[in-house]
Amino acid sequence: MALFALEHSKAAYRADFALHGTAVAALAGYLLVTAPRGEWLEIAAAALAGLVGWTALEYGLHSYLLHGLRPFSDWHGRHHQRPGALIYTPTVLTALVFAIGVFLPTLLLFDSSIACALTGGLLTGYLAYAVTHHATHHWRADHAWLKRRKRWHALHHHHAEQPSCYGVTTAFWDHVFGSTGQPRRSDKAWNGA
Repeated sequence: MALFALEHSKAAYRADFALHGTAVAALAGYLLVTAPRGEWLEIAAAALAGLVGWTALEYGLHSYLLHGLRPFSDWHGRHHQRPGALIYTPTVLTALVFAIGVFLPTLLLFDSSIACALTGGLLTGYLAYAVTHHATHHWRADHAWLKRRKRWHALHHHHAEQPSCYGVTTAFWDHVFGSTGQPRRSDKAWNGA
């Protein structure tokens, strides 16, 4: 079924960015129109929690799911074999995960404003990830931040025997969990380095 294909046409690939970007704009628009003014601090905190939470989710999904659990690791292996190909998680699947796995449970626990803000924050993080990942493979790096991200992601692709550097938008969680591909100070001391 084409809706669940891993490799996509340019049009389908661009549609993924458009759909998720439209969803972020729709959630933000809904909040601007309907959210009570007295809840803006809570709404901003939920959006920020979603955005920061995405970085941890990105690391966990990439390191444990895409590199550790079949069939996802097999599917992700196709991207490693052909990094320039338009291979990604099907849009229908990501949309369902955000709707059913994030928005609905949050709506059951909180009100619609918090559900929209948290989902919008996570979705903004996902969109930043998607754009950054695309840029690391397809854009020329004219900016220092993108140069660092491209180098970091290249390390990830070229350490097949010892995968590392799982973060695409940030290296923070790789440093926290020691998956930078570099020996830790304690390891250096232990080995006499």
